[in-house]
Amino acid sequence: MKPFLILQLRPETDAADGEFASILARAHLPEHRARRIRLDQECLPDDLELDDYAGVIVGGGPGCVSDPPEEKSPLDARIEAQIMGLMPRITATDHPFMGCCYGLGILAAHLGGDVSRARYSEPVGPSECIPTTAAADDPLMRGLPGRWAAFVGHKEAVQALPPGCVHLVSSAPCPFQMIRHGRNVYATQFHPEADARDFENRIRIYKNHGYFPPEMAEALIDICHAADVTVPGEILRRFAARYG
Repeated sequence: MKPFLILQLRPETDAADGEFASILARAHLPEHRARRIRLDQECLPDDLELDDYAGVIVGGGPGCVSDPPEEKSPLDARIEAQIMGLMPRITATDHPFMGCCYGLGILAAHLGGDVSRARYSEPVGPSECIPTTAAADDPLMRGLPGRWAAFVGHKEAVQALPPGCVHLVSSAPCPFQMIRHGRNVYATQFHPEADARDFENRIRIYKNHGYFPPEMAEALIDICHAADVTVPGEILRRFAARYG
């Protein structure tokens, strides 16, 4: 069986390690079925062949696709260029792809969509998500509840459905929570890999990164632990099961 390629963008080792463990847990993947590349530490290999992998999963990160180039750190700019350089092959071949949070901005930007901080940012915590009518025919979404909670936290958002995409999930604060391009290329604004413990760790790690006032950290942690967040993990499990 082919492994999944898991690309990570977080420069904080605690956050990256926790995210990797969460992806494996929610996707029900044993570690030997994943090739992990931390793009803060290494570049994509020049001889990377997508056909060697069952699918590609891109994690989240503190960068924003829509920030002006002069405001991006050299590390953020390099990571973004690496992912963007892979996207033409992903979409041209319809290779199985799941972009988590940052991955939605990357997919939308690659397709010429509008990604910005103008509207639809969401505070850190659970958000109520609602599948669209198109979700009823999607293999990752079919049969899921009509409403469910997911963990979010983002400064930028997709402002309009990118060309060639199907709209699968919305929420009141952020209409584009999940989209699909072609048959196999998915991206979510929410974090399908995260549970309350994951978000507690991220809140502590990123509390001074401008997502929320630092003094709100403990209250946000309590809110996360009180939320019932299970459906997003099922979506990631279905992705791995379908393509693995």
